Amino acid sequence: MERTRKAIMSGVKGNSIRVRAFQHTRSEPLGYFEQIFTEEKIPFDFVHLWDDDPVSTGDATHLIFLGGPMSVNDEEDLPWLKDEKKLIRQAVRKQVPVLGLCLGAQLIASAHGATVFPFISETGWYPVHTTSDSTGVFASFPDTFPVFQMHGETFHLPVGGRLQCRGDSVWHQGFRLGSALGLQFHLEMTEGLIRNWTKGERKFLKEKIERDTERYLDGSNLLCRQVAMEFLSRNFRYTDKIIKKT
Repeated sequence: MERTRKAIMSGVKGNSIRVRAFQHTRSEPLGYFEQIFTEEKIPFDFVHLWDDDPVSTGDATHLIFLGGPMSVNDEEDLPWLKDEKKLIRQAVRKQVPVLGLCLGAQLIASAHGATVFPFISETGWYPVHTTSDSTGVFASFPDTFPVFQMHGETFHLPVGGRLQCRGDSVWHQGFRLGSALGLQFHLEMTEGLIRNWTKGERKFLKEKIERDTERYLDGSNLLCRQVAMEFLSRNFRYTDKIIKKT
């Protein structure tokens, strides 16, 4: 992993990488991605949607759309959702690396014409599985790996999208579309975020999540770092050349 990280970062040195994160609520920040960007000395900033920051790329070269409790269908009440979708479409057309987490993945799907709708609610750690169509970093992921989930909606795969990983109950868990990667699950989790997000859950569920977090968080952080390295190296555009074997 360290050798891979050094190779990737040596490839991006000299490039002016600037990450912009679109944050929908105070409680859903970059999490572990922020630690990675700080370690790698990658500049990043935020668009705070709840504070009516304008939706724009600024001088960013890489875009991340974070999670949130709202639905991508709430455009009437939250008109900036429509602005985000337009920005995502423009970025993908220009081959700008775009990463979407949970709501962010649903935004990518909706921006490209896919339906987002209420479905099975998942809270806690769940297994997901790579697919025969997995590419790039997902081609090297374990066949099955645990991820943290907190969502009540899902999406159809947009036209041209390639499914990277699937769940047992919620099928569409990760997809690529051009320069965009959408992940229904949360790779950005830290112990503090998990405690904050689950403090209102029932006791038995909180206790299960605490046990599972002790078992799974380190592995999740490792996968998060691998996705971050691919994102920073702009390899989202070229991952169709690396196909997972069936």
